[in-house]
Amino acid sequence: MTLYLLRRLFLLAFVLLALSLLAFSLAYMFPGDMLQNLTGLRYIAPEQVAVLTAEYRLDQGYLAQYIAYLQRILSGNWGLSFASQQPLLQEIGLLLPATLELAAYALLISFFAGIPLGIIAAVKPEGVISKGISALAITGYSMPVFWWALLLIMLFSLGLGWLPTAGRIGVLYEVKHVTGFMLMDILLSDSAHRNDALLNALRHMLLPTLVLATYPTTVMIRFTKDSMLEVWEQSYIKTARAKGLNRLQVLYRHGLRNALLPVIRQIGLQFSTLITLAMITEVIFSWPGIGRWLIDSIYQRNYPAIQAGLLVISTLVISVNMLTEILHTLFNPLARKR
Repeated sequence: MTLYLLRRLFLLAFVLLALSLLAFSLAYMFPGDMLQNLTGLRYIAPEQVAVLTAEYRLDQGYLAQYIAYLQRILSGNWGLSFASQQPLLQEIGLLLPATLELAAYALLISFFAGIPLGIIAAVKPEGVISKGISALAITGYSMPVFWWALLLIMLFSLGLGWLPTAGRIGVLYEVKHVTGFMLMDILLSDSAHRNDALLNALRHMLLPTLVLATYPTTVMIRFTKDSMLEVWEQSYIKTARAKGLNRLQVLYRHGLRNALLPVIRQIGLQFSTLITLAMITEVIFSWPGIGRWLIDSIYQRNYPAIQAGLLVISTLVISVNMLTEILHTLFNPLARKR
């Protein structure tokens, strides 16, 4: 197991190194002045050119420039944003929790809704309930995210007026930034209107979370159902049923724990999908996350922000995938044996 962990950590380090090399090379692919693309400064005085050239080692070879880039990344000097002229690391620190919060709640919904529905669909695969769940999963899987989001806005916001159309919280509430996670910051605040602010934040969060959770929920339904049906045909399941155990006992004692082991690996896969879908969801609902910020940066040709956003999102997705792979190996004896 130790050798496996070392191999995985070495692979993670290699992938992150390759990712940093890709992010570094983007500065040479973007149009415009190289020094502006690296620093994020809109206007560079003539007396600053020599100093910045030496700092960024542009007068040396590519290897020296790449090493200087790694040093700046590790030290937190990521440059400035073209749009706001603020440090990129500071902007990312303010925006990333909003995206993580939205993705985390959507992932929880997908597990707590998708796994039970998948198990129910697998108990009697030829029944009416199973076919209804499968039809619902196929419908949700095939539905475009932007169309589903606009449909919910038209129904619950414009039609019924129950939920807000955009934003993270109402303008009447001012929540102090502590962790960046809205619900946690509201609970940590000492405001007299904390309960009202919490309810308002939940109302703002409901529609984008449901939209974002639709696709991974349908994937979890189909994956759990297929995994349960595969386990249900194993010899030890037939032996347990031959001993007189009823369907629920066999499901709880033998089938469920073995069928849910592969589901752990889906956390990383669905998280990467959620990060991708969050970009569209954040734009539609005006959610102040890193996905919307990155798309705005593309429209604004904010090259330093594009470079930093790519590095952060890719590192996050790769790390989560690697972590879930390691957890799956720890919980699965067969995977450890292989």
